[in-house]
Amino acid sequence: MFKKDPVQIVTFHSYGTANHLYIKGRTIQDEGIDLSKTGFLNLLWNSWKRFETDKVKNAKLILKLADGRTLETVSDSQGYFLIDITIENLLSLTDAEGWLEYSISFATEIKGREIQQNNNFKGEILIPSEEAKFGVVSDIDDTILHTGLTSFFKWAVIKNTFFKRAEKRIPLEGAAGFYHQLHDGKSGSDCNPVFYVSHSPWNLYRYLEVFLQKNNFPKGPILLRDFINPFGKKPPRGEKPQKQKEILNIMKTYPKLPFILIGDSGEHDPDIYIEIAEAHPERILALYLRNVNHKRKMIRVKGLFKDYETVPVLLVENSKAAVAHAREMGFIQ
Repeated sequence: MFKKDPVQIVTFHSYGTANHLYIKGRTIQDEGIDLSKTGFLNLLWNSWKRFETDKVKNAKLILKLADGRTLETVSDSQGYFLIDITIENLLSLTDAEGWLEYSISFATEIKGREIQQNNNFKGEILIPSEEAKFGVVSDIDDTILHTGLTSFFKWAVIKNTFFKRAEKRIPLEGAAGFYHQLHDGKSGSDCNPVFYVSHSPWNLYRYLEVFLQKNNFPKGPILLRDFINPFGKKPPRGEKPQKQKEILNIMKTYPKLPFILIGDSGEHDPDIYIEIAEAHPERILALYLRNVNHKRKMIRVKGLFKDYETVPVLLVENSKAAVAHAREMGFIQ
């Protein structure tokens, strides 16, 4: 018989407040994915293993904070876990940038399975500084990372996602620098939080995390969605996209913080961002939408924002235009 893969806990960069934790992660088998491998077959095999995830369901977990406090949770039928709980005195556990470290482990042995990393998995959440002037919520696909979502039959998406290593993916020019300017703010030391929210599935979390790190984007929570089986049950009609739910939850978590929303004009961002801005105009400082090379979609988006005055909107070809506008608005130095 084949030896079963060991199990692990994958923690996702998430967020919280001085008295609230919002921690996400997943218990899965360790498929031994090596993101450094090259070659067509290796890249194809890694991509297959990312999406052919073997989850560890109903696993009891124990989370431990640096001051010794512990919390318990259980993974669901897909291996995901969420700790969304009120808990006091968290600021004392954060570093200068607001990151709080924790460790999490399996509470019991997993029958017939080895547990990786000595059953001690590290995670981090961001607790923004009270001095922050605003937050930034950014899409990833075609906003800071070219994916080709608007390409015919999505062939460019398949090529870029399955056959390119994360560290070889090229970010859109100037994006990392612009995000650092927004993070630093008008004073140069505001520590404004940056949240990355995407329609990409959680299966791509490590891939996107490596991309952001290698290309020097500001460190921030990365919030994705569950992988949707195209042959599975469709979500109820009228249900908000997961991306929209995550943005609204971020805004709810920080009720005194206004936000800048950054996306692209190719898929759902314009509609999601307009709906959020219309519902919370006092909370949205500006919308930045990167133009995509798709004539029909651009005509539709320009029509959406014709004579739009609820919040400032800028359709940009490059980061230079966004930097100039942000400086004019007083968001950055």
